[in-house]
Amino acid sequence: MKNLSVKGLIKYGEGNEKSGGVKILILVSLLTVYTIFFTVTKNILIATFASVIWVITAYAFRTFEFDALESLNEQLVRILVSSFFSGMFILLPELTDTPNFSGKQILKGLLYTYFATPFLNYVLYNFLFLRLSKPRHYLVIGRKEEEVGRILDEITEKSRGKIVFEEFLNPSPAVLKVKLDNFNDILVADFELYKRVKHILEPYKSSKKIEYLSDLSEKILRRIPLEVVDRFREYYEIEFENAKESPTKRILDMFGAILGLVFFAPIILIAAVAILIEDGPPVVFKQLRVGKNNKEFMIVKLRSMKKQTDGQARFADQEKDRILKIGKIIRPTRIDEALQFWNILKGDMSLVGPRPEQIPFVREFEQKIPYYSYRHKLKPGLTGWAQIMYQYSSTLEEVKRKLEYDLYYIKNRSTLMDLRIILQTIEAVFWRRGAK
Repeated sequence: MKNLSVKGLIKYGEGNEKSGGVKILILVSLLTVYTIFFTVTKNILIATFASVIWVITAYAFRTFEFDALESLNEQLVRILVSSFFSGMFILLPELTDTPNFSGKQILKGLLYTYFATPFLNYVLYNFLFLRLSKPRHYLVIGRKEEEVGRILDEITEKSRGKIVFEEFLNPSPAVLKVKLDNFNDILVADFELYKRVKHILEPYKSSKKIEYLSDLSEKILRRIPLEVVDRFREYYEIEFENAKESPTKRILDMFGAILGLVFFAPIILIAAVAILIEDGPPVVFKQLRVGKNNKEFMIVKLRSMKKQTDGQARFADQEKDRILKIGKIIRPTRIDEALQFWNILKGDMSLVGPRPEQIPFVREFEQKIPYYSYRHKLKPGLTGWAQIMYQYSSTLEEVKRKLEYDLYYIKNRSTLMDLRIILQTIEAVFWRRGAK
């Protein structure tokens, strides 16, 4: 299990948004929040606990991502929500009569933090990081084909112009030797071409940074484009085949499922009564879905639509006219999914993983989308990386994009990542993003 510390969080953040800037912002925020809480409480342990919890929650609520950092209003809103949730955790010691602990002091610390950190993040990002950090110019080993070109353009856009792909080579040894003197950063976009000139690049490994498109696209885009899988197929096939779930994940699933069933029981009961009143029985919707290793299982959820007559598989946005009045409440808030804690308890599902899809759709996508079957290497999840990172998908191209996020999760899954996804699911409900 990876270290669930701020050090571990920063290490995980290195693969995300333009790593250096994220690391600086996390460290500055940590120091700022620690200073505020220590000034208020005069207690090193409380200040440390509060600052760590606050930074982890703020990170989970995307406070340190570029889209949020560019807008002061977005910073104010996200830090307000993350402060609310972090405050609930920070105040837990008061319930245990911890000595030298004052709830009023913590609330004061949270208030000072809320007024300090949004402006600090905004200033650091806009006036230091964007203006002082220099762009990295890459020499690309590979042709500028349309598919790869789109990926590279997206990387440049996501990095806010800090990563620039300047020249492309279908390299011959003579040309490569001349070009190498002009670049410090080399990107391998075609592994087959790279193998032809690998001997030339060997002496430069200590003086130049040689990266693979597979690594760079994962770091910046946080998904694995299918075109990149094609170009590094042998590498990815080994990674996906070796994907497995740790015993820690099952422990987290059991704990989360029991906690979820206890917490949501009253809400499930209220929603069930509302469904009965509006549309009669049945209250529970059951459907076969595809799970781990392509095994089918029966998923359960609160019924949020009027009774179906033809039994055909459809995307949710094709059936908006069937959504119940209570469904318009329980679907966006994902209360209708709460019964799936039972599926998790049984072992059919996990808290986090690729969402289980209907059998007819799975069989269709397996025929039309390469590598689709790899998403069944892990148990399906109540929530997932694709759900928090991408919109609801209802077309083949959107399903492909969502698969790219699922593949990223399958390759990079960790306990820290699972905890982040769980927290960001709450954020997704607040911001009304992702799956419907």
